[in-house]
Amino acid sequence: MALDAKIPQGEMSEKWNYYKGHVKLVNPANKRKLEVIVVGTGLAGASAAASLGEMGYKVKAFCFQDSPRRAHSIAAQGGINAAKNYQNDGDSVFRLFYDTVKGGDYRAREGNVYRLAEVSASIIDQCVAQGVPFAREYGGLLSNRSFGGTQVQRTFYAAGQTGQQLLLGAYSALERQVALGTVKMYSRHEMLDVVMIDGKARGIIARDLVTGELERHFGHAVLLCTGGYGNVFYLSTNAMGSNVTAAWKAHKKGAYFGNPCFTQIHPTCIPVSGDHQSKLTLMSESLRNDGRIWVPKKKDDNRKAVDIPEEERDYYLERRYPAFGNLVPRDVASRAAKERCDEGYGVGTTKMAVYLDFKDAIIRYGKTEAGKTGNENADSATILELGKKVVAEKYGNLFEMYEKITGENPYETPMRIYPAVHYTMGGLWVDYELQTTIPGLYSLGEANFSDHGANRLGASALMQGLADGYFVIPYTLGNYLADEIRTASIPTNHPAFEQAEKEVSDRINRLMNIKGSQSVESMHKRLGKIMWDKCGMARNEQGLKTAIEEIKQLKEEFWRDVKIPGDINEFNPELDKAGRVADFIELGLLMCMDALNKNESCGGHFREESQTEDGEAKRDDENFSYVAAWEMKGDNAWELHKEPLSFEIVKPSQRSYK
Repeated sequence: MALDAKIPQGEMSEKWNYYKGHVKLVNPANKRKLEVIVVGTGLAGASAAASLGEMGYKVKAFCFQDSPRRAHSIAAQGGINAAKNYQNDGDSVFRLFYDTVKGGDYRAREGNVYRLAEVSASIIDQCVAQGVPFAREYGGLLSNRSFGGTQVQRTFYAAGQTGQQLLLGAYSALERQVALGTVKMYSRHEMLDVVMIDGKARGIIARDLVTGELERHFGHAVLLCTGGYGNVFYLSTNAMGSNVTAAWKAHKKGAYFGNPCFTQIHPTCIPVSGDHQSKLTLMSESLRNDGRIWVPKKKDDNRKAVDIPEEERDYYLERRYPAFGNLVPRDVASRAAKERCDEGYGVGTTKMAVYLDFKDAIIRYGKTEAGKTGNENADSATILELGKKVVAEKYGNLFEMYEKITGENPYETPMRIYPAVHYTMGGLWVDYELQTTIPGLYSLGEANFSDHGANRLGASALMQGLADGYFVIPYTLGNYLADEIRTASIPTNHPAFEQAEKEVSDRINRLMNIKGSQSVESMHKRLGKIMWDKCGMARNEQGLKTAIEEIKQLKEEFWRDVKIPGDINEFNPELDKAGRVADFIELGLLMCMDALNKNESCGGHFREESQTEDGEAKRDDENFSYVAAWEMKGDNAWELHKEPLSFEIVKPSQRSYK
């Protein structure tokens, strides 16, 4: 099947306007007859369900937590990008578009990225109208801060809890529609299959996670807004419930999976402390605005950070990338930290960490504050005290979180950080309309592959989730549903529903009847280790080939020897987890195959065989300027389809942040 991205004609800046002007519409009376299923209620799902409900569609929203307020979107800390140019520092829609394509190392589709940059400003207006408490300047204007990979300040934020505040905005819009009856909420439900009728997505099979019962739900269209799959690595910054199951079921039904190996490694996470850990904690990238990253100049230096004098510190990002310094993109910062630690300059007990130091910022802010009161000769104690207050106002909750986890006070001693798995740029392949290769099945937010290429710039995840839900899908879904107004609701006793439910039920019974000796958790941990060691920050051909064999072996062992306690028809989190880990194992296999196929270094995906003389990532545009879209062909078998990427405006070049 040839992949058609359906990019509209015309100038880049006019494509979205052209599309909106020529799209098919559904009249209000017909919207009331059309049913839409939204799976996932994070930023993308909640904003989509609220918008579609507001437009008059009959929406069913499925949430596998007890409330949409628990969606992993709340964990986003640092901010949301938008090209409003409040700082008057030269920002524009074009520059946001350019930074995003360049930041993604020229592996994103220009049409989608331009639209994202275009609608970004509307997102801020929408959220302010909802009452999202963005930080403000002294004069009342919304405040902005810098993020990696840009030289302007375009990131809007609410202290260190931007995701939570944005989600509460989307959640209140969603709950308003629930109260009005346009949206019906199903909490503690997990989607376990897509129902296909005549080649179109027509519903889902969901499991009530409290009672264990399977349910059938019809929809004229199905939207998957189920987030990313970073937990395939076991240790990641994702919530422990985050999984790939909904997207994977769609993939098994024929939806192509785009760029599965494109995983983002975030440079500022609290380092791993031992084998007992089940997840990692992120320290917002916004901290790189004011924090300086360094390691000792001497290998295996065991002195305390505060005892190492200035001249014996290596501020390696400022040294290697003077134009961007500590604000290089995530993939560059992550790889640089790994390189320093691998060379023996790491700090802390594990030696797998670098310092993030706020002392200079505290002194700088302290002097400014003292100057405001005319105290030109303030002593150092006063300066430190005033500076800490400013830093606390900007990043206080992040500093508290760090101290709770590590027992160290980051105002007094530098934070220790190390890269960790964070976001997935890969996901279900979608066209410009966010439709997958299955008609009637759409994918929004992190669950699709579309806007970030091989590396997402910080503060763009919230932007994409809300752009897709509030401003894109309300137009593009109508284009499909306009042709469905004569399709009556299909009763759920249709043979396709019965067949799909039977397949789900059989798989659950098969899992429960294994009665092996190994816990689901231990199998997941083993998968994570294979993935991190051989398909993580650095890969090579031999390692990936070994990983593929090891994962096949793990899959066979899982289906022979996994142990799941409890029963099917009851609350059984181990059973839920087993289904998700089984999907992760299959996904891990595909990720390694995708990584093996991509014989180039691109974004955070460093093939040791492909690097420049000074150790930077070396792309191969001649052979790999495409989206890898994988079609499942059977057990452990896939076929690769390529969507060529053409760059009319941002011409690919060797990325330089120097």
